[in-house]
Amino acid sequence: MNQILTQKPHDMLAATLSDEMAAVNTLIQTRMASKHAPRIPEVTAHLVEAGGKRLRPMLTLAAARLCGYSGDNHVKLAATVEFIHTATLLHDDVVDESGQRRGRPTANLLWDNKSSVLVGDYLFARSFQLMVETGSLRVLDILANASATIAEGEVLQMTAASDLATDEEIYLQVVRGKTAALFSAATQAGGVVANAPETQIDALFAYGDALGIAFQIADDLLDYQGDSAATGKNVGDDFRERKLTLPVIKAVAQATAEERGFWVRTIEKGRQDEGDLDHALALMDKYGTLTATRHDAMDWVGKAQDALTALPDDPIRQMLHDLADYVVARLA
Repeated sequence: MNQILTQKPHDMLAATLSDEMAAVNTLIQTRMASKHAPRIPEVTAHLVEAGGKRLRPMLTLAAARLCGYSGDNHVKLAATVEFIHTATLLHDDVVDESGQRRGRPTANLLWDNKSSVLVGDYLFARSFQLMVETGSLRVLDILANASATIAEGEVLQMTAASDLATDEEIYLQVVRGKTAALFSAATQAGGVVANAPETQIDALFAYGDALGIAFQIADDLLDYQGDSAATGKNVGDDFRERKLTLPVIKAVAQATAEERGFWVRTIEKGRQDEGDLDHALALMDKYGTLTATRHDAMDWVGKAQDALTALPDDPIRQMLHDLADYVVARLA
């Protein structure tokens, strides 16, 4: 585990795929341009160049190379995946009324909500142009379905986030929509463009799905346990924004009548007082929900790694295995 933390598998993957990632970055810069609306590249560049790990496009490139692909359509698909991701972030920050992402002011704060929504729409349109250029109807189907699933997940989260009736099954449905859908589409599309056998394409989907779920569970846990300097978020933001994530869902499920009243006041009704975050953390500690959430993330990491066994034995496969470990290692 210490080796993983030191070497950071996503950095190793980025180094291995550096030439292809450079091509992806060039394509992104080209396609986010606009002759008539300079606001589009301004807003897009603010988020695209904010220091994100480009994890999702790397997964597409890695999946394609792992399956022996030697063309260049995977570069277009990787750029597509990044555009979809960036578009959803722009929209999310408007919906969540966020003021910070990756340690920087959000686009909606620097410009306005209208610009964020419309630029997000533009990036979705650009992503579909890139999909079509690959000439693969199956890839178009995969990424179009993922886009619909992402939007559906966001709407579900909006309606379920502050409802104490939200259970772990609904939470998992939200996570599959808002995060895992794009991870699994990214890996599956890489296998499809490489004309990999169906068993390998299915394995890539399963890996991306499980990795995405583990990734989101870890993110939700870091909201309560993370270092603000490292995460770019303030500890307890989800609580203040009245989001029912897994640690809280587990605490609510075990709450006494008095404790449930606390959750109703702070989450459902949004009446929060000084000291409420500390009390929420104490309740999560009482029932061990942070530890239980960490174990859930580890279980999904195991499922992701199990899926890799159906794929070719290759250094990239080991990097993907280590990447799954890192999702949980960053919680240490």
